[in-house]
Amino acid sequence: MDNRKIYVTQPALPPLAEFIPYLQEIWNSKTLTNNGPYHQQLEKALCEYLGVPHIALFCNGTIALMTALKALRIQGEVITTPYSFVCTSHSLLWNDLQPVFVDVDPVTLNLDPRRIEEAITPQTSAILPVHCYGLPVNTVEIQRIADVYGLKVIYDAAHAFGVKQKGESILNAGDLSVLSLHATKVFNTFEGGAIICQDEKTKQRIDYLKNFGFADEVTVMAPGINGKMSELNAAMGLLQLKYVDEAIEKRLRIQALYRELLADVRGIEQLAVPDDVEWNGAYFPVFVNGHYPISRDALYARLQEHGIHGRRYFFPLISSMPMYRGLPSANPRKLPNAHQAAEKVLCLPIFPDLALEDVAKICVIIDEASRG
Repeated sequence: MDNRKIYVTQPALPPLAEFIPYLQEIWNSKTLTNNGPYHQQLEKALCEYLGVPHIALFCNGTIALMTALKALRIQGEVITTPYSFVCTSHSLLWNDLQPVFVDVDPVTLNLDPRRIEEAITPQTSAILPVHCYGLPVNTVEIQRIADVYGLKVIYDAAHAFGVKQKGESILNAGDLSVLSLHATKVFNTFEGGAIICQDEKTKQRIDYLKNFGFADEVTVMAPGINGKMSELNAAMGLLQLKYVDEAIEKRLRIQALYRELLADVRGIEQLAVPDDVEWNGAYFPVFVNGHYPISRDALYARLQEHGIHGRRYFFPLISSMPMYRGLPSANPRKLPNAHQAAEKVLCLPIFPDLALEDVAKICVIIDEASRG
């Protein structure tokens, strides 16, 4: 490898010259935030692109997730996955809710619906699944369970921008879906987030909550927070939206090459993408199993030595962290699949400008290590 460092993900950035007119317009309008014109344009454009009825933009995905829980007035216990980024469960603690961890499916690494019903108690009010790596949870079965027990469903869709299943956006599943528009995501606004909802009344409540609860200059409707997206971030989103299809296409070419070159490497397994899913190539995780001669962590370190920065997403498990490990549902014996995944999964670099020859070099290193 040369001296360049190859990271697991990088933002796809359009030419700087194209951003200058947006900056000039913000300067001329003297509107920097508070539901400005670019903010309104981006909400409308994203609704059209994603095929969703309503979307509320936020300063980041974590505040969006916290607000989604508040908007639905969730209380008590929430069933969720231990295999995710920490903000999934942190958003529950910030709302004084108790996470109840349920194991993941060993094949999809998504919340296993077969384990949900046994975790439901009289205190359960909602289910918070994650579309892990952008691959859809079993939304049909989760909705069936929610309907039977009268539960709300909020999807952490941080990885799932633009993903469809059977031709329909998975962002329309459940009561709410929450996107991250962070710089490392498939589509980004540098920093940002969004809530997708199905009706105007819910959208209005969310908009109140993200602006301190203000309905007008003198009327505060709810104990809101400052979650607004700035005009600068919204402008970046409008520009990025012009390039997102091209970025996704490049990601999918990269993951296709990974799949081809790693197909016969002993001890390396790949996460399957269902035939009915239009994926976004958000991540490329592999399982380093017992047939590989070195551990996942040793392979991670070897790649680092070559300037290749993969990620052990998600290690350690949320349920293993100090603020969670004392919960009864965090007992490792109840979460065997999640613990195995946390020990085996390595996400390899994937971003639109990753050269295919670099993908090939990464695969050569992995293949050589497999031969001892």
